[in-house]
Amino acid sequence: MGFDTLDRTTVAGLPIIVADRPTAIAQIVAVAKSGGAGDVHLANSYVVSLAHRRSGYHDLLRTGAAIYPDGKPLTWVSRVLPGANLHQVRGPSLFPDLMDVGRSSGVRHYLFGNTDVVLDELTAELERRYPGVEIVGRQRSHFRPLTAAEQTTLDADIRRTEPDIVWVGLGTPLQNLEARRISDELGKVAICVGAAFDFVAGTIPAAPEWMTRLGVEWCFRLALEPRRLWKRYLVGNAVFLRASLLPRRTSRVGSR
Repeated sequence: MGFDTLDRTTVAGLPIIVADRPTAIAQIVAVAKSGGAGDVHLANSYVVSLAHRRSGYHDLLRTGAAIYPDGKPLTWVSRVLPGANLHQVRGPSLFPDLMDVGRSSGVRHYLFGNTDVVLDELTAELERRYPGVEIVGRQRSHFRPLTAAEQTTLDADIRRTEPDIVWVGLGTPLQNLEARRISDELGKVAICVGAAFDFVAGTIPAAPEWMTRLGVEWCFRLALEPRRLWKRYLVGNAVFLRASLLPRRTSRVGSR
């Protein structure tokens, strides 16, 4: 079983899966527990804007196993396009929700990314929230591409612990590249989750629920880290609108 048969809508040349969060969780669990593999990407306005500017990154996402709409802006754009109907599958919610739901199926999880301190706090928080959750392995990030030796060590640990899902929290676009490699070379479902490790661990404050609901979570993050994020959001949002609303780059498609 794989992601190939799922219904998609193309936005800015990227095939986005049409599913709400519970459905997305069921789809991912089904693939993972059947022994399937695939790189799973969560697209927000920044991801779309970056893909619009970098053809190689666009091709990586376009040919990936699955893209779910992480950001509210994708759902808004889809509603002004004929036939499209996207539902937000927010990464920081998908991550803990799948940990919860996956317990009944015995889903085994591997955490890759961030620091040892964050991974310690994240693991403790997940085990507190979801007794019986199976976190079988973890590896910190080096905040750069892995060396050959580091890659060998990571791969050996993933093979040894036999997870169903590898969660990759390295930041965009590094995590997307690594998820593809893990999927292709190790035959695992690898999901890109960005800052979700920090949000669940509590090491970075999450936006209030009302901001998330209104689709202005980016304003909260910009206020926290203006120097690092101003260009991503202020310039990136404009590029996203241009990319997603170009008629030649946006169309309705069925299952791949």
